[in-house]
Amino acid sequence: MNETTLTTQREKLSCGFEQIDPIFPDCMERAERLLSPKGVDELLEGASLTCKIGRGVEPVIVFLEEMPEIAVSVGEAVIPQISKTVWKISRSPNGKAILPFLQMLPEASRRLASTELLENFIALLLDMMDQTSGSIHGFHTTIPSPSLPDLLKKMPYLLSQLSCEGLSNWIDYGVRNYRTHPQRQIDYFSLQSADSRAIMQRERHGTLFADNERKLDLYLKSLWRSKAHFVPYSEGFDELRKPLPYFDSLGIRIPDVYDDMHGISGIDRYRTLLAHVAAHQKWTTHVVADNFSPFQRVAIEIFEDSRVDLLATREYPGLRHQLLALHPVPGEKDCDPEIQSCIRHRLAMFSYAALNPDHGYTNPDLLEFLERFHVCLADGPSNTQEMVLLAISYIARTRRQADLAANVYFADTEVSYRDDNRHMWIFIEEGDEEEMFDAEQKRKTSDEEIEGLPPRHYPEWDYKSKIYNPDWVSLYESLHPSGNPDKIDDLLSKHQALAKQLKRMLDLLKPQHYVRIRYQEEGSELDLDVAIRSLIEYKSGTHPDPRINMSHRNDGRDIAVMLLIDLSESVDQVPAGCQQSILELSQEAVSLLGWAIEQLGDSLAIAGFSSNTRHEVRYQHIKGYGEHWDDEVKGRLSAMQAGWSTRMGAAIRHSTHYLSARPSDKKLMLILTDGEPSDIDVNDDRLLIEDTRKAVQEADQEGIYTYCINLDPHADEYVRDIFGNQFTVIDRVERLPEQLPKLFMALTK
Repeated sequence: MNETTLTTQREKLSCGFEQIDPIFPDCMERAERLLSPKGVDELLEGASLTCKIGRGVEPVIVFLEEMPEIAVSVGEAVIPQISKTVWKISRSPNGKAILPFLQMLPEASRRLASTELLENFIALLLDMMDQTSGSIHGFHTTIPSPSLPDLLKKMPYLLSQLSCEGLSNWIDYGVRNYRTHPQRQIDYFSLQSADSRAIMQRERHGTLFADNERKLDLYLKSLWRSKAHFVPYSEGFDELRKPLPYFDSLGIRIPDVYDDMHGISGIDRYRTLLAHVAAHQKWTTHVVADNFSPFQRVAIEIFEDSRVDLLATREYPGLRHQLLALHPVPGEKDCDPEIQSCIRHRLAMFSYAALNPDHGYTNPDLLEFLERFHVCLADGPSNTQEMVLLAISYIARTRRQADLAANVYFADTEVSYRDDNRHMWIFIEEGDEEEMFDAEQKRKTSDEEIEGLPPRHYPEWDYKSKIYNPDWVSLYESLHPSGNPDKIDDLLSKHQALAKQLKRMLDLLKPQHYVRIRYQEEGSELDLDVAIRSLIEYKSGTHPDPRINMSHRNDGRDIAVMLLIDLSESVDQVPAGCQQSILELSQEAVSLLGWAIEQLGDSLAIAGFSSNTRHEVRYQHIKGYGEHWDDEVKGRLSAMQAGWSTRMGAAIRHSTHYLSARPSDKKLMLILTDGEPSDIDVNDDRLLIEDTRKAVQEADQEGIYTYCINLDPHADEYVRDIFGNQFTVIDRVERLPEQLPKLFMALTK
């Protein structure tokens, strides 16, 4: 490295410690060798930020020395995240934990081996830090976590013994049971207490990927002549859906732990998964997804999985025992095609029979297609396109009316060693499979065809029998069509005087992000005034005040808001004494509310809903949490149209699904409606009222505060039954644009 480059890099490092100068050339030489130019810049920026925390030179040196190796293990994307984490810890009372945190990261990155797992791991540590800091005798944010340094010192050992899910469970047990007992908390997280070791043994199970990565790499190279980058993941961090293995150009996604199953050891389960992936890499070709229905795609995937499994057993006959042991054995009579959707069951039977000649099934359609399947493979490996044609024919032959039912049979249909087959498909056009509501070009919806994502099925509460009807409601979500954003700007101009009044109220609500807490023995910064006074007292021979530090606490708003708008046909009516319809007044009110929340910086999503029986509840996204109040959002809001009925419970459950996943401290769901829940397929007026009440209770259990703004003058007859005291009835509908933003501010002040 030339002297000019080194001088430039030293200038980029905003840190004046002279102790850095002797080691800086070696650090930069290693960084240049291991990192991209962008990674080197991020390393220097992160080290500069670490220097500014005021914890001396040692954290900076550790950051410069260890971060290149960490980036090699898990990816350069973690460098800025780690530096921001160090800064966050420094802003808390846990500043002493920064050095142990940085010293622990190299071993943690080697064990975790993926950006995703390291990010989840850091989030787990920060959550533990927040929960155990300031939890003694009611104090808040002024007392450091007593056990965090001990936990960080033990972390390399813990990661060698536990999976990520097991580690999360072990930490969660310690936080729950010893949050307010400092010494017992220290004993637990330093592995000194008996229950700490007992819980660790309970969570210690299975075969860890990190202990066998080299064996698996050699297995792929030697038996399958394939080389791949492994990207481990954990099932312990994803609460919304179970992650599955898959492979793409970045590598093979693989679980971080496998338990023994059906007599097959964890390491052999890993080998079976890799054999299946390698078989796909060797024999599977791409298929254009746009040409097939969801049922056809599922069948094509199963037929292709069966083909590559059979080809793999021809190459390595000993593999058949493991495949059959791990494959579920569905019974021929297990699924009733008269009342259940049996498509997954039929395909699982085919998959098992393709591997096992002694399957014992007697269904004539199944036997015919098994024979055709084996004929395809009799003279060679066949190809993916032959499986496509065979699978489509099988679906067409065996399809039943009940296959469209919401009650899908899932038992004994999941094959644990198979990936999710995303590598097979090529998408020519944007569609359902990409799960994007915010694509710029979206096919228009029509009454005859529902576009958007595949339906989600939600239960509905039957208050008479006191049980849920499972998968009763089909909800279709899509991005709302766009209109003219100038219409919303005109509405805001119309209410310019009200906007100015709201602006003054907003200025009072805007938070200061940090508030100083003075007179602390432990803190993130020196309180200069108190320190000088203590020095004078010391020089005067009196006992000085030791509380010479100060810390900060976050005083910002951390609120996520979901605004759910009733778009049923009744909102198109013009109330008596008004010049505008309820829909037009709602547009004005939501425009002012959206503008106000954008000024505050709160997180806001807006959606509209309507229904046409339980089989068709429409949920249209108008604004997402990640979108700003811009012309795209205004265009969707201006295009709102009314139609159909008000099946409110399903819409609240779907909003809860999104709002509960937000990482905010406070979560607020506002429901703007003009009437009681109803639908054309329901004769009992109380049924949907009770179901909506149940949906509100479910949201409350998720920590979501629901509040109804009702425009029906007769709402007192039912709204309290649903929302308790959490509602407002606006009798004068024309005042909605004024009342809605003020109501929001009152709820969140």
